[in-house]
Amino acid sequence: MMEGFLGVLGVISMVLLAMAVFAFIDGAMRPTSAYPAASKQTKMFWMIILGLTIAANMFQILFLQVAGLIATIVYIVDVRPALKQVTGNGPRRGGSSSDGPYGPFNGR
Repeated sequence: MMEGFLGVLGVISMVLLAMAVFAFIDGAMRPTSAYPAASKQTKMFWMIILGLTIAANMFQILFLQVAGLIATIVYIVDVRPALKQVTGNGPRRGGSSSDGPYGPFNGR
């Protein structure tokens, strides 16, 4: 019974670590100027927070893992989409840059 519980905790720890690593790499690849342009904290701030999150997950420091999970979720659901919008790396569904939300703009 205990082995199963420890196995589940191991999987959860790996998922938390993978999320933090993904967020760190994504944040590192974004331009430094995109962070203030998106009205978010600085790139250095996010690199430190996400780096500490990776360390907390590797050394399994529970309190810091929980805090890091919250920071990782904030980055993924709030900061990352804002950075993608500012840098123009948002989702594209084809079409040209003059397309509006309902199709191409024809200027009539």
